[in-house]
Amino acid sequence: MKKKNRVKKNDEFQAVFQRGKSQANRQFVLYQLDKPEQTHFRIGLSVSKKVGNAVVRNRIKRMIRQVFTELKDEIDSGKDFVIIARKPCAEMDYEQIKQSLLHVLQRSGIKVRRDRS
Repeated sequence: MKKKNRVKKNDEFQAVFQRGKSQANRQFVLYQLDKPEQTHFRIGLSVSKKVGNAVVRNRIKRMIRQVFTELKDEIDSGKDFVIIARKPCAEMDYEQIKQSLLHVLQRSGIKVRRDRS
């Protein structure tokens, strides 16, 4: 995922948390903030030390980034997303993470087609 597609600064994270809308399921919390002036969406990831050690946390982040890379043409542009991974993610494989993210994206009103496979 390119740097232009990432939320990196603390101020940006705080703006999404304070002014954005949230939606959650058992594995993820998704915050979204509309930014109509942006031509692309950006994501920020938060995986707590409670989820696992550094290897587990980085694996989860890589899989989340890969899901968003696959779905980049189908997700609304002009939004900032912050995804918080919860503890059940540590035991999930890629397909389970993808299905869970699709579920939380659809609950939040993001139009994502599931008929790709």
